[in-house]
Amino acid sequence: MSPQPVNTSNARSVRDVVFVDGVRTPFGKAGEKGIYHGTRADDLVVKCIRELVRRNPALPPERIDEVAIAATTQTGDQGLTIGRTAALLAGLPQSVPGFAIDRMCAGAMTAVTTTAGSIAFGAYDVVIAGGVEHMGNHPMGAGADPNPRFLSERIVDPAALNMGNTAENLHDKFPAITKERADAYAVASQTKLAAAYTDGNIQPDLVPVAARRPSEGYALHTSDEPPRPGTTLESLADLRTPFRAHGRVTAGNAAGLNDGATAAVLASAQAAEELGLSVKMRLVSYAFAGVDPSIMGYGPVPATEKALAQAGLSIEDIGLFEINEAFAVQVLSFLDYYGITDEDPRVNRYGGAIAVGHPLASSGVRLMNQLARQFEQDPSVRYGLTTMCIGLGMGGTVIWENPHHADYGKDA
Repeated sequence: MSPQPVNTSNARSVRDVVFVDGVRTPFGKAGEKGIYHGTRADDLVVKCIRELVRRNPALPPERIDEVAIAATTQTGDQGLTIGRTAALLAGLPQSVPGFAIDRMCAGAMTAVTTTAGSIAFGAYDVVIAGGVEHMGNHPMGAGADPNPRFLSERIVDPAALNMGNTAENLHDKFPAITKERADAYAVASQTKLAAAYTDGNIQPDLVPVAARRPSEGYALHTSDEPPRPGTTLESLADLRTPFRAHGRVTAGNAAGLNDGATAAVLASAQAAEELGLSVKMRLVSYAFAGVDPSIMGYGPVPATEKALAQAGLSIEDIGLFEINEAFAVQVLSFLDYYGITDEDPRVNRYGGAIAVGHPLASSGVRLMNQLARQFEQDPSVRYGLTTMCIGLGMGGTVIWENPHHADYGKDA
């Protein structure tokens, strides 16, 4: 039988995907003393979705094609297909569908890349993507039941099921990354975040949250709770090393346990133009990669290599880096691989998760928010990337183009 001719009249072409806007709640400390103790996780997401709709009046809610919300622990107030429930609770039309997604720390990043792929394919025009983690309500790993084969068949090192242990393993792998160097990086993160707050670079994307603590009434939260401005090397030097006796990972050079939510609007370039939506970034490429789970923090390196290759770029083309600071050693191993100095001004200009916090599945969009604002402030930079390590031995990287650059869109 001869092959039938292919009907190309309805052939799809890949479309450009743009980052329109992103917001987040202030991040809180997890636990009874945190600002969100007594606040539901889904209500934090709802705040973000409503703020996006308010900030973008040119976007008719009925034009939103999907709501993708990530959570690492998908139960309780983070369960029940949280993308759909949050959409309904936020007052979006019932015609707007939603779903939940999980890739641990890269949940929001994966929500963005998954829906972006659908936009590029033509299935969607406009989406909301983000993530939430209420680590006070859902401590990391609580209720998990790892398959006994992980241990009995030595599929992974048992220590790899604890992220702090994997950070200590990275220190072992790269002895040049000393505790003193990690502490110095952590101090710089705190200092840069404090400066970003002073300069008003963080506040514009924060959604004020009125939260009620048991027996204390309501309070309006407009800034992040975790930062410790004024942190010094001396104050970090004697912190205990909980993952290993005489180790190098401490609460001072690692991200804490946090609560918070993020959300972003993505659209096709055509839909953004049609609706008159702002364009803060254009998605160039993205990639995820796996590594030995026992050195989980090294995941951003192969993910970045893949994303650069897909984009036809080299690391020298990247003018801004937003690297999630799960642990200082994880960022430093990335910088060392590419020959970037610890103090390079392209890296985490506003500080990072060591200072601001890391509510697991929400953090990917925080990185994007900060990169988008830096793009606006620095039109000399054409390309930037957001990258993060991911639990159980993975990494994810997204490369973005700056619409304020003179060569934006050329050779796209």
